Parts: sequence; C-alpha cells; structure tokens
Amino acid sequence: MPRAKNSTVPYIHTALPGPLAKKAIAFDRRFTSPSYTRYIPLCVKSASMCTVEDLDGNRFLDFTAGIAVNACGHCHPEVVAAIRDQAGKLLHMCGSDYYNQPQADLASRLCKLWPGKSPTRVFFTNSGAESIEAAFKLARYHTGRQRVIAFLGAFHGRTFGALSLTGSRITQRAHFAPLVPEVEHVPYGDVSYIREQLFKRTVPPDEVAAIFAEPLQGEGGYIVPPMKFFPELRKLCDEHGILLVCDEVQSGFGRTGKMFCIEHYGVEPDILCLAKGIASGLPLGAMVAKESVMNWKQGAHGSTFGGNPVSCRAALASIGLIEREYMQNAKEVGEFMRARLWKMREEHPNHIGDVRGLGLMLGMDIIADKKSQRPAKALREKIIDDAYYAGLLLLGCGEATIRFCPPLCITREEAATGLELLDGVIRKRCKK
Repeated sequence: MPRAKNSTVPYIHTALPGPLAKKAIAFDRRFTSPSYTRYIPLCVKSASMCTVEDLDGNRFLDFTAGIAVNACGHCHPEVVAAIRDQAGKLLHMCGSDYYNQPQADLASRLCKLWPGKSPTRVFFTNSGAESIEAAFKLARYHTGRQRVIAFLGAFHGRTFGALSLTGSRITQRAHFAPLVPEVEHVPYGDVSYIREQLFKRTVPPDEVAAIFAEPLQGEGGYIVPPMKFFPELRKLCDEHGILLVCDEVQSGFGRTGKMFCIEHYGVEPDILCLAKGIASGLPLGAMVAKESVMNWKQGAHGSTFGGNPVSCRAALASIGLIEREYMQNAKEVGEFMRARLWKMREEHPNHIGDVRGLGLMLGMDIIADKKSQRPAKALREKIIDDAYYAGLLLLGCGEATIRFCPPLCITREEAATGLELLDGVIRKRCKK
C-alpha cells in the first residue's frame, strides 16, 4: 500500500494559514462565489493517500477524503496511471452520441456489482445531484406518476430536482422556491408514518412514483436507520408499485465495509444513485436501474460529459482497488475507530453524545451536557477548527455531529494518530 513520501504527519511549521496560503485565499475570494462554505482557511498544494499539504508546506492528516470522494486516497498511483494512460488516447467523446470502450467497461462492472439478482442498465452522469435528477426523471417516466417521497434530514443535491428531495438544512432551500412540486418529506427510519399517516391522510399511494432514501444518512448526521427499516420500506414499495431509489452517493463503493451500504439490509433497490467515491477524485456519477425499470426511449435523457473516458478509467482502477484491498480495510479500521470513539465518549461524557456508523462512515455527536444531550453546534465548530490548527482535517454534518470519512486506504496507525490528536483537542477545548 503506497504512502506519502514524507511520513511525518501532521507537520505544522507556520502559523495557519501561512503567508502563501493567505495570499492565495485573498486572491480566490476576489473572484469566486460567496456561496462556497469554506470555513477552514486551507489552501491545498498537493495530496497523497491520507496526507494533504498546503502551499506553505504544512501537512495534514485527512479524515474527510474530499467529502468521501477520494476513496482510494489522494492521487493513488494506480488511479493516476490509469488517468495518464487514457488521457494520452482519448480525453472526451460524448457518450450520448458515440461509443467508447471505457464507458462500456465501467457499465458492465457496475451491473455486476448491483446488490441483487435483477438485470440492470447504467446511465452515466457527472455528479451525485445529476444521478438523483436522472433517477427522479426515470421514476416519473416509468411509473407515469408524479408524487415522490423523501426523508427529513436527507441530502440529495442542490440542483432543483435534487434540492426538492433534500430535507437537511433550511439554508440550502431558502430563496429558491418554487421547487419541484409533489415531494413529501417524512421522518427517517419510520415506515409506519408513511403507511399510517401519509397514505391515509394526504398522499394516495397509487400516485407515488418513488421513495428516495439514503441507506445511511450523510448530511443529516450520519444516521444509521433500524435494521428493519429498509426491508419494511421495500415491502411497502412492492405493495403499491412504488420504486425504491437508494442514494449511495456518499455511502457507496466500500465506504461502509460493503460495496454498497444497502447490502447491510439485504434489500434490492429499483434504482441506485452513485457518485463521489466512484472515480476516487475525478467527476463521475451513475444511475443504475433494473432493466425492467429503465424503459425510457432513445433521447429521453442524455449527458455531454457523463461517462467521460478518463473518469471511467479512473473508476475502473478505483473499484479494482476497493474490491482487492480497501473494502476490507474500511471494515477493520472502521471497527477500530468506532471502538476508540466510544472510549472517548466514556472519557468525555459531558461533551460527546452518540457514536454511530458503519465502516469508515462514522459520526460523533457533540453535546452541551450529559443530562440534556442537547446538540452543541458552536462547540462542534470550535473542535473542528482546533483540529485543523493541530493538523487534522474534519467535517461536520447534522446539527452538531463530527463526521469521519477518511480515505479507505487509511491505516490503523494513521487512524490512531488522528483520534489521539482529536482527543487532545477536546480535552483542551472543554477545559475552557
């Protein structure tokens, strides 16, 4: 398993941000959109596996993987080699108009990875939001129905259809109305609410095209539903001819210790939405659907860049690595991290609440006090900020959750280093 050339991580030798980073950040802010949520003043020069280096030569241990994108680590040599090889042959040819072998090869691989026995087909996109949009359109096309159900806490993307399904934060939806109509949001993990409330009071089930669900909620707080939730949801969908769409954009490709998170529940979806870790750093997404569902006609949907040959080669290399090494590593190191986080919870009962997750998709709630278990968002932000200054990159999610989604190549030693650093940050911060 290749590692960073210089193994001293973290390594912080300037004030943060350093002089070069300060200059670059000021230049960037002059020209880029103010909508970007860049809370940490990190300006990246290069990265390798689980190490990120800024413009001033400071090195950070990465527990974010670009929000679960760099599945095999930053610039994995095998992925880079595949990209370089393909870039010298064919950079782009619109997959909606012509054929190219990398696209066909990846489609075949994804169909073989499908978590079920049904024959499937693939539509390629550029991102998770585009995969959701494609699934939204296909669900309406296939069923002839208009209504869709999604869950509170869900994040499905920021384009209009995906945003209409998103129920994570009000700031993401504010000032964009009207969104796509006939989308209902219900409590996550509760099928009885749909059956006993929604279907009896406001939404006729025979008008529902699909239910969109994350097998493990991401932006909503890394929430793991009850094990019975997806089997019951599958049964409900089958009773009413509703499509079950699983959003595996963040939880897919070995992240939870299985290729797809839905496999933990033994349920076959009708449509699977993919992106993020699929190409370990390059932009690519896919909507995989049962062949019986993907019955739209030629020209019904398309994409100029979806299925780009360079991205497809990166994905083929990445999936091979995940299958051979990193899916098992995610399971083993994930179990180690979860156990260590539970120990930290015992040591900091007034500041750490629930710890949960699967594989290397873990969440830890930060609370105001043990008795109330009230979410402490401000404290969470200070901990993430302190961790950055100590050389550890973290992200938040949910109301006051710290998410742990490091590259799947992370070693036990790297995980231990990062968690020891985090423990020190919490001890120091919570004394104040």
